[in-house]
Amino acid sequence: MLEPALLPTPLVDCTDEAFARAGVELRLKRDDLLHPTVPGNKWRKLAPNLAAAVEQGHTRLLTFGGAYSTHLRAVAAAAGALGLESVGLVRGEELADRPRNWSLRAAEAAGMRLEFLTRAEYREATGRAGGEHGADAPLRRWGRCLVLPEGGSNALAAVGAAAIPAELPDLGARDVVCCPVGTGGTLAGIAAGLPTGARALGVAVLRGGEGYLEAEVARLHRAAYGRGFDNWRIDHDHHGGGYGRVPAELAAFAERFERRHGVPLERRYVAKLLAALADLAAAGAFPPGTRLTAVVTGLPDPE
Repeated sequence: MLEPALLPTPLVDCTDEAFARAGVELRLKRDDLLHPTVPGNKWRKLAPNLAAAVEQGHTRLLTFGGAYSTHLRAVAAAAGALGLESVGLVRGEELADRPRNWSLRAAEAAGMRLEFLTRAEYREATGRAGGEHGADAPLRRWGRCLVLPEGGSNALAAVGAAAIPAELPDLGARDVVCCPVGTGGTLAGIAAGLPTGARALGVAVLRGGEGYLEAEVARLHRAAYGRGFDNWRIDHDHHGGGYGRVPAELAAFAERFERRHGVPLERRYVAKLLAALADLAAAGAFPPGTRLTAVVTGLPDPE
């Protein structure tokens, strides 16, 4: 059985001098506390997909990820708890013969079968899975299965993430709900779930996503809701040098934030989000009186 989720997740006011100087309020939506094995936005995106898998009679899930993919670990844990098989197609064939890192060990320990692809094979496989239920080649290789895209972002995932704004009381014109963006599913859901007047801001954690990530969010909106939304945008200036990169300045920011507020920060997504919000607030990007809600989407890596 899959353990129940902690819902609604805690909403914590975060008094911080950097934001107060700009006349901006900050609060944290602690989705990192949502579930012990399928944390944060992974649970929100996976839950409706898992329900669909069971309803449609699937016995196997297939998905994609890199060497340290939280998504792979989450799918492995959730599938194992529900008695489903799981297959993870991993980017980087050179990893096949190396000792497993802690992340891949966790996925295998939960029952996931890993297949390592060259980067060209991975691009082809994930590209062909870019639709809602595509990926002919993996389906032929592994038989009937529910294919979940990289990062778990599909129409059902966006609908799952749309529950986040519903857990935030009194949202209005002064509110900006913020999240890191890797594949776009969480941002798509937040934007779709907002009431009139409130806005969503995503902070891209990968370099070179300009245009592509916007197109992905728009695609998810069409797939999930049959229309677009104009209440969101993506900041592309705070990726820290690229996906998985954590420059020294970002690490120092995260350490200071943790000391001040006692909240452990995942570095590759959450720290980039909060550092971006601090920079934008200092630059006057938010009108005084703005209330920022930062969604803490995941847990730090183990030491």
